[in-house]
Parts: sequence; structure tokens; C-alpha cells
Amino acid sequence: MNPMDMARAERTDLATFLKTLTPDQWDSPTLCSRWSVRDVVSHMISYEEHNMADLIRRLRTAKFRLGRLNDVAMAEYRHLQPAELIGFLHGHLTPTGSTAGFSGGVGLVDALIHHQDIRRPLGLQRTIPAERLRYALPFATKAPPLRGFWHARGTRLIATDLDWSYGRGPEARGTAEAVLMVLAGRPTVAQELTGPGAAVLQRRLDR
Repeated sequence: MNPMDMARAERTDLATFLKTLTPDQWDSPTLCSRWSVRDVVSHMISYEEHNMADLIRRLRTAKFRLGRLNDVAMAEYRHLQPAELIGFLHGHLTPTGSTAGFSGGVGLVDALIHHQDIRRPLGLQRTIPAERLRYALPFATKAPPLRGFWHARGTRLIATDLDWSYGRGPEARGTAEAVLMVLAGRPTVAQELTGPGAAVLQRRLDR
């Protein structure tokens, strides 16, 4: 599959999963600090169909503080009810706007990480197709918004269930999914890694 096909498949899996959640689960916390499940889904769809003019408008609202841009974008969709959010996602299984970047790679990695942001705190595990992880891991080391290259600096990350590694330094080992979430800066997941580099990552991401 190419990145766009994988993005469509990942969004389909996510939409199917979201249909199973209860109202209480939609208000549950996620791995994204301060954001509930509803917030994360609102954030995910908030960059569909938007162009540069929309970005500039949102930046003005955020007073040109990049750290507030996601909050501003998400707020435009947070009023939607769960069924409406799922309906929007179903109508945008193929990434458009900025999420279509890198032939759909942005949409794939964004959906994959946020899918796990939601599932992990709810204790609802899944098996992620290996081909999606093989694409997402190197992508996460290069994508500026994820800052994977910065999070992993000075360590060597090794996926124990895929033939993939990255970086130099003391080793930190874990599943490909856990490694991806660490590259995305999720501190609680760093506790699942083993090896001398794991302690380095745990201290760094806990700050």
C-alpha cells in the first residue's frame, strides 16, 4: 500500500473503533495533555480542507504563538457531538488539506499516533499492521511537528518486533508501537522501554 491507502485504512479503523465508545469514554483523558477523546478527534479533523488563508487566520487568533495553534484549530470543531465527529471522519477517510502532505503520509502518521493516544489510557489494545509502523517510524524522526529527532537524541532506539532502529548512543528497546509513541513525545510510554537508553528518554520526556 502507498501512504494514502494506508492513511485511509487507518482512519477507517479509527472511525470503526470510535463508534464503540460510550459517552463517558468520549470525555476520558488521553495521552495528549489536557485533551479528552473528543478533543483529540476534534483536533484530528481540524486540518482537513483548510488552506493557507485558514492557517494565517488561525495564527492571528493564536497571536502567532505556534504552541496555541492546535488549540485554536481544535476549538472550531469541539462543539460537534461524537456522532458528528465520526460522521466527519467518515466523510474524510482520504486525507485532504495539510494532512494530505507527503502523499498522505501526514494523515497516516497523525491518525496512527492519535489512535493510540486514545486507546492506551482506555486499556484497549490493538495490533497495528506492520507496514503502517514501518512507514511511521522513519517519518516520525524527520517530521518537525513531532520532533522525534529531538526526543531521541543521544540514544539508539530499537524496535524489537520490526527490523528498525534509529540513532546513536545507549540502547532503548521496545515494540515498534511503543518506540513510535516515544518519538512522538509520550512520556508514559517511555517507561515501557528497556535498556540503558530508556532511563535517558524517561527523564527527558518527563520534564
